[in-house]
Amino acid sequence: MILAKIPKDTGEYVRKKLFKMGIVRKDYKIFEENGFIYLPLKDVPDKETLEKYEFTIEEGTVESREYRKTPQELVAENVEIDDCLKKYLPQRWERLGKVLIIRIPPELEEQRMKVAEAYAKVLDVNCVVREKGHIQGIQRIPDVEVLYGNDTETVHFENGIYYKLDVSKLMFSSGNIDEKLRMSALDCTGETIIDMFAGIGYFTLPLAVHTNASKIIACELNPVSYEYLKYNIKLNNVERVVTPILGDNMDLEGERIADRIIMGYVHTTHLHLKKAFALIKSGGIIHYHDTYPLEIFPDAALEHIRKAAGERNYTVTNIHEVKSYSPGVSHMVMDITVED
Repeated sequence: MILAKIPKDTGEYVRKKLFKMGIVRKDYKIFEENGFIYLPLKDVPDKETLEKYEFTIEEGTVESREYRKTPQELVAENVEIDDCLKKYLPQRWERLGKVLIIRIPPELEEQRMKVAEAYAKVLDVNCVVREKGHIQGIQRIPDVEVLYGNDTETVHFENGIYYKLDVSKLMFSSGNIDEKLRMSALDCTGETIIDMFAGIGYFTLPLAVHTNASKIIACELNPVSYEYLKYNIKLNNVERVVTPILGDNMDLEGERIADRIIMGYVHTTHLHLKKAFALIKSGGIIHYHDTYPLEIFPDAALEHIRKAAGERNYTVTNIHEVKSYSPGVSHMVMDITVED
């Protein structure tokens, strides 16, 4: 067996580097002896690697061990591409029901169909699509290319809830799961809730299924999202609780009618804050989402809230990051309790 002999004081650092290079044998045990760490290797590293990380090569006997292969390892074993390209296989993806969404690095562009087929077989999905660019427009339309299969419609199960959608037409952000869990853990007994940006039911459904809300008005502007919203309401048996509305939330009728308002949108959400303040009852809570550059947050957000509130008194009771959106920009949520 080929072994990397590494001084103990640099052993962990070098181990991580060699693992990242994909040359460590995972089916054999790493061991320590006489102040050195010994790593079983697949091949002898090149001279540049040996000199850069300051270790030597020996041969020896090592105990085998059982381990579960990662999806990337299984794909690497089954995909018919050059071995030198396998280190570029995607390590991250998003699985929605029977559809997989992956990014293809430039090095695998010509092999993308083979790569997609291999991932489909290993991860047992019917369709694989690639993200080509960013979500586009006010209706949040994804830019994807189908690489394997043809059925981009799927049913995704999360937190006891079924979401049906077409990933070629609509976005689904798994990065919001913690916030959806936070909403589903609320006690909304007897409350009337307005979801101003309902989508396919991202927040509406957790609230309807888990919080004992009395009524949820789910407003959605995108006709495609609205049709899936209606389907998902029936799929989760919450027709009694949820009233879907197709249209602009700025056209919602009534004043001070909601105990709680969900504003689960980003980029331009602040433009709808004034409407949210008009709809919320005294003592109600607005959950305001938006993206902000960290260099101007929270000052810019608090100023947007102040202007929208008008003469109404309020307290911002919670501020936290939902997820990183882009370098230097985060998706934030602020809970606003309106006091009168």
